[in-house]
Amino acid sequence: MNNRLAGLLTAAVALAVLGFVYYVQYGLHRVPCELCLWERWPYRLAAALGVLGALGRPATTRIFLVLAGLVMLGGVGVAFLHVGVEQGWWPSPLPECNGILTPGAALPLTPAVPCDRPAYLLTGLPVSMAMMDMIFAALFAGALLFYGLRRERRYFR
Repeated sequence: MNNRLAGLLTAAVALAVLGFVYYVQYGLHRVPCELCLWERWPYRLAAALGVLGALGRPATTRIFLVLAGLVMLGGVGVAFLHVGVEQGWWPSPLPECNGILTPGAALPLTPAVPCDRPAYLLTGLPVSMAMMDMIFAALFAGALLFYGLRRERRYFR
């Protein structure tokens, strides 16, 4: 696979994930909690890095893909934090998820499910959306890092 295609594919995958979560939010009317909103940021950054990689030289494309992989590792961390909150391993670090509102701030839309309860997309599948994100972000990060850090094979005759 050439590096430009890899950059475009990175952006396409990240944008597809964002498109899916926006469909769940607006099409299925599932208002996300604050931690869910945080989980979107790595995909936004990965999409931007993928576009930059597609526009750059081959050497810089690989750097952008490695950066996107590191960003997605951060996404794994945010999703793991959310899974831990859902499972009751620790309280949410965000005051919005603990029922604490900032005085004078506008009231947010009420999330479909609070941060500390798992939100399931498919009935009967015991994997929360945060856990699905954690798994997918880990696979995406692994693929990006594998591609970005692999050695170029050059054949000499």
